[in-house]
Amino acid sequence: MTKKGKAARLRELIAKGCVMLPGVPNAAIARQVERAGFDAVYISGAGMANATAGVPDIGLLSMTEIVRLAGYAANAVGIPAIVDADTGFGGAENVARTIRELENTGLAGCHIEDQEFPKRCGHLAGKSVVDIKEMSGRIQAAVNARRDQDFMIIARTDARAVEDFDRAVERARRYLKAGADAIFPEALQNADEFKAFAGEVKAPLLANMTEFGKSPLLSFDELAGFGYKMVIFPQSAFRVSMKATEEFLHELKKAGTQSGWIKKMQTREQLYKLLDYDPAAESWKGGC
Repeated sequence: MTKKGKAARLRELIAKGCVMLPGVPNAAIARQVERAGFDAVYISGAGMANATAGVPDIGLLSMTEIVRLAGYAANAVGIPAIVDADTGFGGAENVARTIRELENTGLAGCHIEDQEFPKRCGHLAGKSVVDIKEMSGRIQAAVNARRDQDFMIIARTDARAVEDFDRAVERARRYLKAGADAIFPEALQNADEFKAFAGEVKAPLLANMTEFGKSPLLSFDELAGFGYKMVIFPQSAFRVSMKATEEFLHELKKAGTQSGWIKKMQTREQLYKLLDYDPAAESWKGGC
C-alpha cells in the first residue's frame, strides 16, 4: 500500500464506521497490532517518550525524533497509522514542517493539541491551553502544509480539564472552521460527556481510552454507538508488557534463571515470523 493509499484507507474506514486503534510505542508492537487483525494503529507520543527515551510525556522528544520513531512504526505495517504530534513543535511554521515530515515518512494522519508548551499528559493536573486564535493558526498551517489531502489533521482540545465542557465544545467548532478533519476531546469525565460532545460537535471524533486517567473506560461498542469514529488505546499494550517485564526481572533476580518463564516468552521463531525474517535465506549464524 502506498503512502497516499494509507491516508485514503483511513478515511474509508471511518466513513464506514468506528475504528479501533491500539496504541504502540514502537514498530515491533505495531506489527503485532497488524497481525492481530486490526485495521489501523495509533503511535503513542507517551509510548515513544516512555519506552524509547525513558522520559515522561512532557514534550521532551523533538520533532525529528518523533518523525523518525513514528516512521519506523508506520513503515513496518501495511495498515494506516496516526501519531501524536503534541503541540506541533512550535509556531505555525514549525507545525507546517511537522506535517510535511510526517507525510513524507508514511503516516496517515496526526493529532495536534491546544496545550501550551511544554505540554503535559492530557490526564494530569497543571495543564494550560493557548487561546483559540493561536490553535486555529496551528490547524490552518497544518492543513495548508499537507500535500496529500487525505492526510488527516485531528485537532485535540484539552479545554475540558482547564476551562469547562462548553468551552471544549466551542473550541472544537472553531478548530473545524480552521480546517481540522476530526476532533479529539481529551479527558472527558464521564459517559454522559462523551455522548453529549458527540451530539454537539458534528464531525469525526476520536475517543481516548487510556487507563488510570480522568475518563471512564467505555467500551468500543458504546463509543461507536455515541457516534465516535476512532477509539485509541494509547498505552495499554505498553503497560501490559512493562508489568510482565517487571515481574520477570524480580523473578530472575531471585531465582538466577529464566527457565520458569520460557513458556511465557515469544519464541525466536515467532519473532522472526513477526519480522518477516527467514535466517535460512542467508548465511546467518549465531542467535540473539
